[in-house]
Amino acid sequence: MRAIIIGAGRGKRLEHFTDEIPKTLVTVMGRPILDFILDALAEGGFDRKDVVFICGYGARVVRERYPDLTFVENRDWESNNILSSLFMARDHMKDGFLSSYADIIYRGSIVSSLMAAPGDKVLGCDTDWLRRYARRTRHPENDAEKIRADGRRVIEVSRKIPPAEAAGEFIGVAKFTREGAAELASAFDRADARCKGSVFRDGRAFERAYMIDLLQDMIEQGSTFHRADTHGGYMEIDTVEDHDLAPSWWPRTP
Repeated sequence: MRAIIIGAGRGKRLEHFTDEIPKTLVTVMGRPILDFILDALAEGGFDRKDVVFICGYGARVVRERYPDLTFVENRDWESNNILSSLFMARDHMKDGFLSSYADIIYRGSIVSSLMAAPGDKVLGCDTDWLRRYARRTRHPENDAEKIRADGRRVIEVSRKIPPAEAAGEFIGVAKFTREGAAELASAFDRADARCKGSVFRDGRAFERAYMIDLLQDMIEQGSTFHRADTHGGYMEIDTVEDHDLAPSWWPRTP
């Protein structure tokens, strides 16, 4: 099984921090975000030789700083989005994979929980997510990729879920077994054939789709997803405000 980090985007909402480097290399609390991710993956059992990094903006500098990773380049990063970017690494998915956004910081215990969780498709879920939104004005809670669940089963993943009805926030880390990866790829192909060059979900073209767009499409067609919970131990660095708030968020996590 491989770990796939989706890191092709620039991260414009981090403004001057990404003038010369991609968002995953932005320093937070004294370290690049990517270092936190690699440490968490290592704690969860992934050696660097197991890690695939999907690069795009600033590809050269990431390759130079992390030569021990396997790289896949998304040359169309300016015109596509997370879902299309993920499938640039399709050749590395067939034996199962753990996917991760590149602008997040999380503890290795989350990776371990996902790997141990039963189920072919398991989403990381932060049940303490609302705490970080108390002073977060540039990325309000309505923008969060929220999870609605029935016990461990995920019944919806969407930004549209009212916060009071959410079990937690999808942290951008998910596990797909060999069977789960095959199901995800088949769903991607069906959606591509149906919607390529046209609207897929919520007014977005298929090429501009988010990962959660495909996950929710699968759920609506009867696919079973589960969740693995963390009570904190996760944060997203999406804006300059997030960068500044991070030191006050992180010591309070378990």
